Amino acid sequence: MTKPLHDQLALVTGASRGIGAATAIALAEQGAHVVLTARTAKALEEVEQRIFDAGGSATIAPLDLTENDAIARLAAAIGERWQALDVMVLNAAMLGSLSAVPSIDPKELARTLTLNVSAPAALIAAFDPMLRAAKAARVIGVTSSVGRQPRAYWGAYGASKAAFETLLGAYGDELATISGVRVAIVDPGATRTAMRARAYPGEDPASVKEPEVVARRIVELATAGFDAGHVERIDG
Repeated sequence: MTKPLHDQLALVTGASRGIGAATAIALAEQGAHVVLTARTAKALEEVEQRIFDAGGSATIAPLDLTENDAIARLAAAIGERWQALDVMVLNAAMLGSLSAVPSIDPKELARTLTLNVSAPAALIAAFDPMLRAAKAARVIGVTSSVGRQPRAYWGAYGASKAAFETLLGAYGDELATISGVRVAIVDPGATRTAMRARAYPGEDPASVKEPEVVARRIVELATAGFDAGHVERIDG
């Protein structure tokens, strides 16, 4: 039986662990060839091996999305091999330090905004032609509730996610009536990740859901489709 994403290409950022790794594996299970990006080559290789062991196919692209020309080089390399990009999951993000707004470190804020906002904008710009070339491309951005509901000490990260959501929402609105590209924003809710552990060091990891729960929903969106302007939170 043909899998839903057979012969399709997917790109997942922040794919070395957590939600990104689980999503890459889940997309491959549904037949996609998955390009995995993150900074740590060894961790990407481990995810790639898991995909291979399960009978899937993947390519790793170790890189720092904040480096000059990194995204352009990635797009050029992928464009040489494939004509279209069917699924792009924008998952890579930086938490930064949790601090009162007057105490936010300007340099760290700049790094956070670069990875959480500027890099996704550059990825969209670089892969827009390949997304439009797909029959029904899906762009799925992973966000946080603090982007819509400000919370004390989460100002820097929350601001970056608010900007991220606005960016993706605008892109989706721009393409809603002129292409097959659809954009969804997914808030994973409380999930067992390294970022979550940093933010809530006293929390029992077993008390929150595994990344695979989020990954399954992302794959459902990638395979079943959704209306323009789709935003959802994944509880459970």
